[in-house]
Amino acid sequence: MKPILFIALKELQDGLRNRWLLAISLLFVMLAAGIAWFGAAAAGQVGFSSIASTIASLASLATFIIPLIALLLAYDAIVGEDEGGTLLLLLTYPLGKRQLLLGKFVGQGLILALATLIGFGGAALAISLLVPDIDKLQLFVAFGRFIASAILLGWVFIAMAYVLSSRAREKSSAAGMALGIWFLFVLVFDLALLALLVLSKGQLNPDWLPWLLLLNPADIFRQLNLNGLDAAAQLNGVMSLGQDLAGASSTLWAALLGWMVLCLVLAQRSFMRRPI
Repeated sequence: MKPILFIALKELQDGLRNRWLLAISLLFVMLAAGIAWFGAAAAGQVGFSSIASTIASLASLATFIIPLIALLLAYDAIVGEDEGGTLLLLLTYPLGKRQLLLGKFVGQGLILALATLIGFGGAALAISLLVPDIDKLQLFVAFGRFIASAILLGWVFIAMAYVLSSRAREKSSAAGMALGIWFLFVLVFDLALLALLVLSKGQLNPDWLPWLLLLNPADIFRQLNLNGLDAAAQLNGVMSLGQDLAGASSTLWAALLGWMVLCLVLAQRSFMRRPI
């Protein structure tokens, strides 16, 4: 346990020194505050509209931003240490590959979690103080679910970045693969699923289509935050499929957690096979 905590502390210190925590926190609080007060500006309305519309807009935006930040944070975790010559040095200590990987995950995961909590939590606090007659319980429950699922989504893509970093031979290759993963899960997957949804009208059995959402952690995250809100208008396209999932909320949480564990296992196997 001590080696894992040592590596985690090192990663956290590096994140603080490189201003990752500060930069991500400021980005999140500005995005959340901007969407809360100016999200309806296109409709000629300025000011806070509702909790449901704010969370729905934040979830849609976070689907793009959080995976990208997580991949940028962690894509060089292994290959960067190898290119810099520090990976071999680290492994000369009483430290196994598994401990090194878990230590990096704890440290970088903590950076992302703190930034998410500070950024979006600060926005929730500002809304509760500045918006009169708001239901504070509903606000904090909605933002609590959003923050928890956003942290878990970030952890999934950090673990995914470790898989790429363990397999890549150069940082440039890892960066290219990370960008490809981002495009696949954030942009391409929904387009492919939408095509299937269109074809399913009279040609395919649509009963199994909702379960395809579980193949994309970004869609799981978005569906988690739309469930339970008065945001029926937001449930269009592929997101409308999630309403047909059995035990939707618990299924989605379990699926997102399963993605994180699966990616960590794959990263560990790739790292163990990586020649040093």
